Amino acid sequence: MRKLQQVTGIALMMLCCLSACQTVQEQVEQIALVEEHSDPHTYSDYTSIGVTHLDLELSVDFKNKILAGSAQWALKRNNPKATEVIFDTYSLEIDSVILDDGSKALYSTGKADKILGAPLTVKVKPETRKVTIYYKTAPDATALQWLEAGQTSGKRQPFLYTQGESIYTRSWIPCQDGPGVRFTYTAVIHTPPELMALMSAENPREKNKEGLYHFTMKQPVPSYLVALAVGDLAFQPLNDQMGVYAEPVMLKRSAAELSGLDRMMAAAEALYGPYDWGRYDVLFLPSGFPFGGMENPRLTFATPTILTGDKSLVNLIAHELAHSWSGNLVTNATWNDFWLNESFTVYFERRIMEALEGKEYAAMLWDLGLQDLKSTIQHYGEDKRPYTRLKLDLRGQDPDLGLSDIAYEKGAALLLLMEQTIGRNALDSFIGGYFKAHRFQSVNTDGFVRYMENTLFARFPKLRQDIAFDTWIYKTGLPENCPQVENPRFRKVDRVLDGFLSGDTLSGDNTGQWSTHEWLYFLRGLKDSKPDIKDLKALDAAFGFSGSSNAEIATAWFTVAIGARYEAAFPPMEKFLAHTGRMKFLEPVYEALYKSDVYKSRAAQYFDSYRNNYHPLAQKSVAAIIGVN
Repeated sequence: MRKLQQVTGIALMMLCCLSACQTVQEQVEQIALVEEHSDPHTYSDYTSIGVTHLDLELSVDFKNKILAGSAQWALKRNNPKATEVIFDTYSLEIDSVILDDGSKALYSTGKADKILGAPLTVKVKPETRKVTIYYKTAPDATALQWLEAGQTSGKRQPFLYTQGESIYTRSWIPCQDGPGVRFTYTAVIHTPPELMALMSAENPREKNKEGLYHFTMKQPVPSYLVALAVGDLAFQPLNDQMGVYAEPVMLKRSAAELSGLDRMMAAAEALYGPYDWGRYDVLFLPSGFPFGGMENPRLTFATPTILTGDKSLVNLIAHELAHSWSGNLVTNATWNDFWLNESFTVYFERRIMEALEGKEYAAMLWDLGLQDLKSTIQHYGEDKRPYTRLKLDLRGQDPDLGLSDIAYEKGAALLLLMEQTIGRNALDSFIGGYFKAHRFQSVNTDGFVRYMENTLFARFPKLRQDIAFDTWIYKTGLPENCPQVENPRFRKVDRVLDGFLSGDTLSGDNTGQWSTHEWLYFLRGLKDSKPDIKDLKALDAAFGFSGSSNAEIATAWFTVAIGARYEAAFPPMEKFLAHTGRMKFLEPVYEALYKSDVYKSRAAQYFDSYRNNYHPLAQKSVAAIIGVN
């Protein structure tokens, strides 16, 4: 555990010079502007020479699976004596670097690290304000997924999309690739004329016949939130501020699933203030997308697995929308502080869903999240117990190790505990003030704790001790005072499950009104009860779980089927693995197969057959689970 950083000397002088009539809140806002952060996952010394703006121009080459072009960076000299600027790269081929006076810059690429890539060091002159890097990407760039036409929903055209979180943007843009560095950007993207390009920026609504697209992002963002997608896409507006992009064959049902998105936005703004990004659009990607969603500003990337037809999984969109405040507006300064992004976002998401669907609905989300958290902690065991802290120390390690349920659910549970201790109104006031004080800034854990000391802990002096705040942040495992919620709908499921295990017939009469979340809770309880094949046959005959189009339910069912050796579920399970790329669903199924004495070999068999349908991140994750290269 790293020591708490001290407020810098400059910050202390600023604090001393502030007018005595200023509030503590105003003082904290100004201190936030001079925070310093140490990021172990970037080579860039942005405290010496940083960046403020990117002008990007790239051509998309589907045949060779590369992007080629230039990145021009506007520099910010924090140290007037600095003679070089450092960028992060990963497998980029650098052609040349030009300074703003037209001269060729001296540059060098350092030794490549398998996690961090290689530093690109550029010599600059005292008067240099911009550098332009000409380069091209590698065909296997970790941020890029190139899909053949047959891997898309429409089967007509190829598709490309990027995934920058955590440190993958450096594989398609030479950049200062840390979440503590923010910049505005413009981009010019050249594509085949039959395709449309979209970015996390101001976007077109229709295809350009020349395949030429211009983008502008006026708000400063970190590198991991620069995103690109190119494919056979169409747009459908939901209202004047929101719309949906998808392949034409998916567009109608995608828009139908998100009808009512305006209510979600209204609920979010009512909680924590105005949406600061202009438009909010959603792009539904092909099934190989490895995540549920990615909160790229102005353009959320979303998985098609939420297109169930009954809106039962749209809380995922509530999560990505909440990131427009938590994560995008106020960002974790390093990946050691990832919990600051996700804990607030999970809490915010559940408050949005409570506003839309009621407290009992939100209670189900809290309960399932707590189950996930306990499962993750148990799965880590003693050797990985340090990863169960909120504040991590990932020096020399892959930052993706921190992208777990710990950041999401343990952090959100801490916020729920604070709500139950001081009251919802007091916590809402604090969260709204936190977002307002740190708009378009990055915050680390130590800075957040100091902000707490000057705001919430000052207002409630016993709060820090009463909730064991430091234990939650810096200690491993799940604290004993983890909060609980009343959950009447799951208690009804418990009674139905008990009856089923005692021989009662399960039918639509006692499950007809169940949501996805109630079925998930039921199937998790069923798995723990070790059902026999006869029970599974009866359930499958009654409810068709093996052929479910709901990926959440299908995943839970397949893990039950593997444990019970219910082989009737295996053909649809194989089809599921062939057409699903989301890691949330791939990982538990592959893990259940690999841990089975009977079906262990099938894990490698299926992976070998379908790995090319998965994003590189998903390939890496599944390969680690089943022990293959």
